[in-house]
Amino acid sequence: MAAALALVPGTALVGCERGSSTGAASSPTAPDTPGCPETLAEAGAAVRQAEKSDPEWSGPTTGPRAVPDKDLVFVAQTMTNPGVAGAANGVREAAKAIGWNVRVIDGQGTPAGIQAAFSQAIALRPDGIVIGGFDPKLTSQQVARANAAGIPLVGWHAVDSPGPSEDPELFSNITTRVEDVARISADWIIANSHGHAGVVVFTDASIPFARYKSDLIKEELATCSSVRLLAEENIPLSDSSTRTPQEVSSLLSRFPGTWSHSVAINDVYFADAAPAFRAARKKGADPPYNIGAGDGDPSAFQRINSAQFQTATVPEPLSAQGWQIVDEFNRAFSHRPASDYVAPVHISTAANSKGLSTWDPPGYREAYREIWGV
Repeated sequence: MAAALALVPGTALVGCERGSSTGAASSPTAPDTPGCPETLAEAGAAVRQAEKSDPEWSGPTTGPRAVPDKDLVFVAQTMTNPGVAGAANGVREAAKAIGWNVRVIDGQGTPAGIQAAFSQAIALRPDGIVIGGFDPKLTSQQVARANAAGIPLVGWHAVDSPGPSEDPELFSNITTRVEDVARISADWIIANSHGHAGVVVFTDASIPFARYKSDLIKEELATCSSVRLLAEENIPLSDSSTRTPQEVSSLLSRFPGTWSHSVAINDVYFADAAPAFRAARKKGADPPYNIGAGDGDPSAFQRINSAQFQTATVPEPLSAQGWQIVDEFNRAFSHRPASDYVAPVHISTAANSKGLSTWDPPGYREAYREIWGV
């Protein structure tokens, strides 16, 4: 998309305090007069591409043959996080295919637990360690020890950007691009509303990455002059279960005729919003139509497939990312550069998810087996 234009006058883009919001209600433009025909056409094309359920494999097709007899340790932020668990399971599956051993050590979701798990991983003297879903700055001492010992590190959602990292020193980091996720989430709203949405954005401004994502979403929404940003709700993820129902009830009162769509930096907001929607006698398929900008955990798919207050999500291809982690280690062990592959964004809806609870694109297993010669 082109650079963002200013929002319609009266709509603010500044941040807000916890649980607060910005913006004001207004009457929607007539649905037959979209204010952004060019943007609408571009958004529609991008969404149609992202909604394909059988995209062609766009990842690596060449690389080193499998290096035999390697041991990996996956240090998990917490295995109760569906994203972390999904990536770990993908690593296990890929390691079995290539003939390696994998051990998962659960950090239990606490700084002390993650540091202890990482220290335990180093003590095992593995050939490689996965940083599974936590900030390496939390374990800077352990990262330095692993680097000094010559143990390659591959991150999963460890730093903001995909690919190799110099600080911290990671052979590669596996994640989708936040810019792509934010853009396609906003484009879905533009396309779904035919350029006439009244939007609420849910974010956690205490997390720089989350704030960056929601800022990008707002910028892309602003490329359509007839899309209105009604409010930005700043609710810490740790407070979502208690704060989100209250804020949703308030939003329903403030914008009874104009709130048509929502986008959240994490699907969990819509799980927590459901009680407030039900209390307002909303049906699960009623507006606002909600999209999660990232993650795509099984509960999000369940809500989408059963039409319960969520219409779409932009999921991570967790199993495929697990296979990519193993492939990156194989490149490291072969003294080859990282693949630099970044999975394209996907939009899952009830129409294309086929009742499944995860996004598992085709082609990657066969491609990696072909590369490894197994």
